Amino acid sequence: MSFVITAPELISAAATDLAGIGSTISAANAAASASTTAIAAAAADEVSTAVATLFGTHAQQYQSLGSQMAAFHDDFVRILANGSNLYATAEATNASPLQPLLDLINAPTQAILGRPLIGNGSNGTYPGQDGRDGGLLIGNGGNGAAGDFGQAGGGGGSAGLFGDGGNGGTGGAGSAGGNGGTGGLLFGNGGTGGMGGTATLGFNGGMAGAGGNGGSALLFGSGGAGGQGGTGVAGTNGSNPLVFDTANPGTAGQDVTTTDDPAANPLTGGNGSEGAAGSTIQNGGVGGQGGSATSSNQNSALGGDGGKGGDGANGGMGGNGGSGDTSGQTDAPQPSATGGNGGNGGDAQVAGGAGGAGGWGGDGHANQGDAVGGVGGRGGAGFASSVAGGDGGTGGTGGQGGNAGLLFGNGGTGGVGGTGGMGGAGAAGGTGGDGGNAGFAIGGSDGTATGQQGGDGGYGADSTAIGGTGGAGGTGGNGGNGGWLIGSGGAGGVSGTGGVGGTGGAGGAGGIGGIGGNTSSSSTASVAGEGGHGGDGGDGGDGGNGGAAGAVAGAGGRGGLIGAAGGTGSIGAGGAAGAGGAGGAGGAGGAGGTAQGSGASGGAGANGHTGLDGAPGQPG
Repeated sequence: MSFVITAPELISAAATDLAGIGSTISAANAAASASTTAIAAAAADEVSTAVATLFGTHAQQYQSLGSQMAAFHDDFVRILANGSNLYATAEATNASPLQPLLDLINAPTQAILGRPLIGNGSNGTYPGQDGRDGGLLIGNGGNGAAGDFGQAGGGGGSAGLFGDGGNGGTGGAGSAGGNGGTGGLLFGNGGTGGMGGTATLGFNGGMAGAGGNGGSALLFGSGGAGGQGGTGVAGTNGSNPLVFDTANPGTAGQDVTTTDDPAANPLTGGNGSEGAAGSTIQNGGVGGQGGSATSSNQNSALGGDGGKGGDGANGGMGGNGGSGDTSGQTDAPQPSATGGNGGNGGDAQVAGGAGGAGGWGGDGHANQGDAVGGVGGRGGAGFASSVAGGDGGTGGTGGQGGNAGLLFGNGGTGGVGGTGGMGGAGAAGGTGGDGGNAGFAIGGSDGTATGQQGGDGGYGADSTAIGGTGGAGGTGGNGGNGGWLIGSGGAGGVSGTGGVGGTGGAGGAGGIGGIGGNTSSSSTASVAGEGGHGGDGGDGGDGGNGGAAGAVAGAGGRGGLIGAAGGTGSIGAGGAAGAGGAGGAGGAGGAGGTAQGSGASGGAGANGHTGLDGAPGQPG
C-alpha cells in the first residue's frame, strides 16, 4: 500500500510531456529564425532599409528571449523529473520500515481472530467464498466471490470499528447472490448485495436466483443496496421431431435388351415400384429405379419410369427413370430412343418434415432416329409445424436494502427485480423437395433430340408455431430502514422488466426446380427442355407476446425521527413483442437445358413465391 499522497509515476509522465512540448516549441523557433532575422530591404531607399532593420531586430530579440525560455523550460523539466525520483525513493524508504511494523501489529489478531487489526479483508478467491472481514480497528470487508453453477454467491466481509462492508458475489445459475457485509461498528456503510444468478434450463424456465440483501450499518452509516434479481431462463425453441428410420425402397424395374427381334415392336423397360409408405415415426422409402431398354435392331427403346417416393415423416426420394438406347442400330428403319420419367418425391407427414426430391429423368440415346429425354420428377411437399416455442422464466426477486446505523444514516435501496426470460422461437415448417433433372437426349444422325422439362420443386409448408411468451419480471426488493434518529428510508426496488417474446416459426422453403434436359444433335429442329418451376415458400408463424412486468415493486423503508420514509418502487416495463417468423423463400426455377450442336436451348423455370411473414406478438 502507498504511504504518500503523491504518485511518482504521474510526476514522471508529466515531465515527459513537458519535455515534448519544449522540443516542439524550440523546433518551431528554429524554423522561423532564418526567414525573420535577416529580412532584406524592399528597396534601396532609407525608409525600406529602416523597416527591414526594425523587423530583423525584433526577430533577433524574440530568438534571444526564446533561447532564455528554452533554458528555463529545460531546468524546470529537470527539476520535475528529479522530484519524481525523490518521491519514488521516499516511497520505498518509508514503506520498508512501515510494512514490517504493520505486519507485527496485525499478527496477533490475525492468528487469534482470523482478521487483522488494521487493513482491508481479502476478497473471496474460489467460487462462493465469502470475503474476509476487515481490520478490527480500520478496514473494509472483502468482496464475496461469484458462485459456481447452482451455488450462491459469497457474502461480503464485515468491517471493524471503521470501514465499509464488502459486496456480495453474484450467484451461480439459479442461485441467490451473496449478502453485503456489515459496516463498521462506529462508522461505515453496509456492502451491496450480489446479483442473483440466471435461471437454470427448463422448458418453461426454471427459477432465477434472488438478489443478495444489502449489508446493514451499525451506528453511523447507510445500508447497502440490495442486489438485482437474476434473469429468467429463455424458453426453449420449438423443435420438430427427428426421424431416422426409413421404410423399404421400391423395387427397380426390369432392364430389357434385344438384338435379333425381326418385328418392329417397341422395347420397354420395367417401371420402378413406389417406395414403401412410412409413418409419423418412419421416413418414406425411396422409389424404385426405372428399368433400361437397349435395342440394337429395328425396335424402338423406352426406358421405364422411376417409382414415386413413399410418403412418411420425411418424404422418400423418387426413383430415377431408366434409359432408352438404340445407339447400336445401324440399318434402316431408324428407331427412336426415349428415357423414362423420374418418379415424384414423397410428401412429408409429420411436423416440419421435408418433402422428398424428385427422381431424374432417364437419358435417350439414338444412333439414327429421334431421341427424347425423360421428364424430371416433382419434389414432394413439406409438412406444416405447430410446435410453439417455450415460455420464458420469471425473473428473480430483488434483494432487500440494508438498514442504516442506529443513530444516523439512510436505508439502502431495494434491489431491482430480475428481467423475465426471452420466449423461445417457434419451429419451422417443412421444406419442399427439389425437382429432379430431366434426362439427356442424344439424337441420331437423321433424327432430332428433344429435352423434357425438369421437375417442379415441392411446396414449402407453413409454420403455425407461435413464439413463446416472455417471462414475467421479478418482484422488487424492499428498501432498508433509515437511522433511528436521523435518516431517510431506502426506496423500494423497481419490479423487473418482462422478457421479450419469442420469434414465430419460419415458413418452409420451396424446393428448387430441376434442370431442363440437355440435347445433342445436328438437327436444327432439336429443342432442349425447360427448367422446372421453383416451389412456393410457406408462411411464417406469429411472434410471441412480451412478458408482463413484475407485478410487485418493493416497499420503501421506514424513516427515522428526522427523515422521510422511502418511496415505493415503480413497476417495470413490459417485454417487447416477439417478431413474426419469416416467410419461406421460394425455390429457384431450374436452369433451362443446353442444346449442344444444333437446336434451341430451353428457358429457365419460374421462381417460386416467397411465403408471408408472420404477425408480431403483443407487447407485455
